[in-house]
Amino acid sequence: MQGTVSAHDGGHDAHAHNPNLQHHFYSMEQQLEASTLGMWLFLVTEVMFFGGMFLAYLIYRVIYPEAWILGSNHLNVAMGALNTGVLICSSLTMALAVRAAQTSNRGAQIRYLLLTMAFGSVFLIVKYFEYAEKFEHHLVPGRHFDMTLPQAGQQQLFFSIYFMMTGIHAIHMIVGLGLMLVILTMAWRGRFSASYYTPIEMSGLYWHFVDIVWIFLFPLLYLLGAHYSAH
Repeated sequence: MQGTVSAHDGGHDAHAHNPNLQHHFYSMEQQLEASTLGMWLFLVTEVMFFGGMFLAYLIYRVIYPEAWILGSNHLNVAMGALNTGVLICSSLTMALAVRAAQTSNRGAQIRYLLLTMAFGSVFLIVKYFEYAEKFEHHLVPGRHFDMTLPQAGQQQLFFSIYFMMTGIHAIHMIVGLGLMLVILTMAWRGRFSASYYTPIEMSGLYWHFVDIVWIFLFPLLYLLGAHYSAH
């Protein structure tokens, strides 16, 4: 009984001395473990969400292999490769931002977060121009789709999946940039240090996940079967 009271009192003492410790946790270590577990559980649901789309893509690729090759040939590999490099750089700067928080380097936190946001913005700008190219060439599914293309119906299905997968990924990027803005504000106010960096670390996990999804999307959509003739 006495041990229970001591632990309870210790929790109150920790809260009294550390404003970053939420009231339902007894220690910063417990709070970090709970936050990490919660984020990983969330990412597991995201894996299942994107996994369903990847599975749909692969199934239809097996059913309509020629149309998938034709559709893939309309994608801009250079833009896709550029965006891949941009996101790899953003993962590096995000990791450096987390490291800066762990070493209580406020200036580095701000610089690397700004760079991460800049890379994320470049990705979305490139994606905008890529989408504009598809609109110009009438490759957007719907009544304006170019039905004179060979296997037009099947190619329209390819582009439906393409826009769904890349569009949802872009939404995740926008959410990530909004999250980075919040984290940047906290870093500017000096909230992160070696004793407290949970929010920036959890945001980093989310950002890395979104980057990894693109690493799978790029070869799947742009490279597999692209620039080969369909026979």
